[in-house]
Amino acid sequence: MKVRFAPSPTGLLHVGNARIAIANWCLARRHGGHFLLRLDDTDTERSKPEYAQAIEEDLRWLGLDWDGMVRQTDRLARYAAAAEVLKKSGRLYPCLETEEELAFKREQRQKQGRPPIYDRAALKMTKEQLDRALANGKSPHWRFKLSHTSVEWQDGVLGRRSVKLPSLSDPVLIRADGSFLYTFTSVVDDLEMGITDVIRGEDHVTNTGIQLDIFTALGGKGDAMRFAHLPLLTDSDGGPLSKRTGAVGLRQLRRDGIEPAALVGYLAALGTSGDPVAAMPAELAPGYELSRVSHSSARFDLKQMLALNRKHLHGLPFAAVQALLPEGAGEDFWLAVRGNVDLFRETRDWWDVVAGTIVPLADAADHDLLRAAIETLPEEPWDEATWPAWTGALAASTGRKGRTLYLPLRRALTGEDHGPDLKVFLPLIGRERALKRLTLAAG
Repeated sequence: MKVRFAPSPTGLLHVGNARIAIANWCLARRHGGHFLLRLDDTDTERSKPEYAQAIEEDLRWLGLDWDGMVRQTDRLARYAAAAEVLKKSGRLYPCLETEEELAFKREQRQKQGRPPIYDRAALKMTKEQLDRALANGKSPHWRFKLSHTSVEWQDGVLGRRSVKLPSLSDPVLIRADGSFLYTFTSVVDDLEMGITDVIRGEDHVTNTGIQLDIFTALGGKGDAMRFAHLPLLTDSDGGPLSKRTGAVGLRQLRRDGIEPAALVGYLAALGTSGDPVAAMPAELAPGYELSRVSHSSARFDLKQMLALNRKHLHGLPFAAVQALLPEGAGEDFWLAVRGNVDLFRETRDWWDVVAGTIVPLADAADHDLLRAAIETLPEEPWDEATWPAWTGALAASTGRKGRTLYLPLRRALTGEDHGPDLKVFLPLIGRERALKRLTLAAG
């Protein structure tokens, strides 16, 4: 098995890209195959080196590696050679219509009740007419002449699929400026690199029919590759996910503090009946199967993914996070706060509560309680028995209990209404900080 993940470095990766990359990688690793990273960068105006670098960084963050890397801009000579093959066979033909002329043709066909596909008028152009146009400075774009057949394949996810080529316009493979389009370069690469399985989004189904026709015209065997198209992701409201790139870009999720294991596990399970489990790709690969993916679109629910992220964090041992915690934070701190963080970056806020300065919160009605708390504050050393002993004494002396006792103390000591169990958190704060905060809160 040899698969490829082929992003265009014209922007940053989003979760839809990540899902495709994970599927390709897991299948390759499960079957002992090869995973190729190919940068489809022939769009030189929009492709940027910083995007290419970001793609590599984001894939590594997801736990993905690759057995080889190719940039299409390094293979322009191969595309030119393949184009000559198609020209000589009559399958690639020059066209001189402008965008305005093509738009007018489409409009006229629609008015006549006909499909707005290209009418192949350029095929009627004589060699003399073409030579005269070229001499006058015109540059043709080149179209591939599609077969008069339907292309069929057994899709690894969607089942039997068919594309009727006569209902489509002959695709432009080379622009007037001589640059090659993805539809063409992808086929040349897949053929020459021996790609056996193409796993990509459902939006490429029509492309697959066209590309199989090009593949055959270049000498490839129609059954040499298997295809699987994953249904596109939608947002939690069922809308197109691609229109919400800010919310689902990998860079933004990383900045927000999402754990890669949570994102990978969530994406790997999307569209299946299985419950997502936070895990890195190497853990998921042995059991990964495309046959489990539904034919229907899957919803990327940010809340569900955050819930998985939270569950993952709550179960992490100290050894897994030690190097990432604030300086000075030990295992006792992590065990105290891990059940109260949705995102790892929140550990910094709790470390400020333990070792930094905060603004205590208090209502005037609680001042007497806080003064009593100061008077009865135990001497150190403190341990897990300190909090229940201290609050028990306060309950006896003030008559307060439950929320009316615990909430004012928590707000004064941590500046928050909710948080870690103060039985284990209070000893981390220490008597000196606790006393200062209680005094400030008591007015």
